[in-house]
Amino acid sequence: MPETSGPARGWVLPAVAGVASVAFGVGVGQLVAAVVAPASSPLVVVGSLLIDLAPPWAKDAAIALFGTGDKAALLVGIGLVLLAVAGAAGVLEARRPPWGMVVVGAVGVVGAVAAASRANASMLAIVPSAVAAIAAMLALTFLLRRLAPAPAPAPDTLSRRTIEPTRAAETGASRESSFDSATPPTPTPPPAASAETGVDRRRFLGWAGGAVALGALAALGGYALQAGARAVTAVREAITLPNAASTVTVPAGAELGIDGLAPVVTPNAEFYRIDTALAVPAVDPADWSLRIHGLVDREITLTWDELLALPLDESVTTLACVSNEVGGGLIGNAVWLGYPIRELLAEAGPSADADMVLSRSIDGFTASTPLEVLQDDRDAILAVGMNGEPLPAEHGFPVRMVVPGLYGYVSATKWVVDLEVTRFDAASAYWTDRGWSERGPIKLSSRIDVPRQGQSVSPGSAVLAGVAWHQHVGIAGVEVQIDDGEWRDADLATAINDDTWVQWKYEWPDASAGSHTVRVRALGADGEVQTAKRQGVVPDGATGLDEVTVEVR
Repeated sequence: MPETSGPARGWVLPAVAGVASVAFGVGVGQLVAAVVAPASSPLVVVGSLLIDLAPPWAKDAAIALFGTGDKAALLVGIGLVLLAVAGAAGVLEARRPPWGMVVVGAVGVVGAVAAASRANASMLAIVPSAVAAIAAMLALTFLLRRLAPAPAPAPDTLSRRTIEPTRAAETGASRESSFDSATPPTPTPPPAASAETGVDRRRFLGWAGGAVALGALAALGGYALQAGARAVTAVREAITLPNAASTVTVPAGAELGIDGLAPVVTPNAEFYRIDTALAVPAVDPADWSLRIHGLVDREITLTWDELLALPLDESVTTLACVSNEVGGGLIGNAVWLGYPIRELLAEAGPSADADMVLSRSIDGFTASTPLEVLQDDRDAILAVGMNGEPLPAEHGFPVRMVVPGLYGYVSATKWVVDLEVTRFDAASAYWTDRGWSERGPIKLSSRIDVPRQGQSVSPGSAVLAGVAWHQHVGIAGVEVQIDDGEWRDADLATAINDDTWVQWKYEWPDASAGSHTVRVRALGADGEVQTAKRQGVVPDGATGLDEVTVEVR
């Protein structure tokens, strides 16, 4: 193969060396994390740090663009940025050493700092990122040496190889003719550079591909060694929850049975997931406990077995994310099994001047919930079950909070391990530190599910349908408007309770051909009418009316 030259030798191959080296390092870091610190995978800790540092607008943009796929999108984005940095490091190291190594080392330091800053980080948390950086630097050194051309033969060696044969030829020629002896000799050109005296691109790419393959194998090995998460999954699957002390029945009339309309009870697999955990915490129930402390008369610690021994009740509650746009899908309804938080608080005895409970997840997330909300008659619970099974891991297994009437960011703490009774003027929570409202009551809202935006219907009679909610208040009615006309009453399904959404439908009797705008608004049981004023999700939830354009043809 001919010697590599031009841009390939100038920056492309060094960039490939950088990318391959960092891919190898990340894979090794993943493997090391699985052995010494499973929660400290380099990509995960850096992603978690970015989530913590992201301003509210960035979080909202990610959710608006990717919905519940925001975490996967973040990991892909981190990977792409890391590849770009790796390529630049390879070029920099080839041209201006040791600055490429400095860049790789700096990335490792960022990972180590991110790992050390996580909640409950162990002394070994920085090891995976440190090892990843070292492995990447060693691989980069090795690959860049493969790019260095072999030294050319010394000039005197070339002279002996070319001039001496020429002299021999001259001597032979002089014996044959005096004319020939007077003719100047023609020098023999040096041999062309071989593959061994330059950069063998094919061989180099083989080394680079081998580094990437080894990194991938190491990452797969790390995944295979993550026995903790699989063990917790096995424990969850083996759990049989106790029978509920009190059960709920979903009325037959709560489900309208219209195609395209969200089911009144959301299946677990379809329930929205928005949280700050880039990697789902693996919490063994045998190791779980809840501490209630702060401004209380008696500190309480509750274990998993003690929680299951309490009389658990079923309740149906609709949860909603504060990042849910008007007409959005970050909302779901489920049958929960749990124990009332008010009973535990009564046992602890909050002080008279306390007004907030700061709940904390095992991964460090915190939420600020008004104390009075957790003490009134609503079904604010420590939930262990969801729709007839133990909580799915991504929804908080083994224990989470469910609080009707509040957005999740101030109430629905997953993997909860700590409740601190305190005051709003003495403590703050994760999202309130980032500019969101302290209390977060859910706003009266409604949504059109049928038909969807741009969907066509046939002229004549058409069915419009959707859901409406105002948790812990209830829905008194739903109205539909077509093309800025008068508001018309829709039919409501049977409500399960005031803490859940309710389905609605409207029989559109005179759908005429053409394009039409359909809007919906809800009426609260307290007399409130859903506002048409548009507001974004920051700082306490979106407002406005959902509308769709319907083509009748």
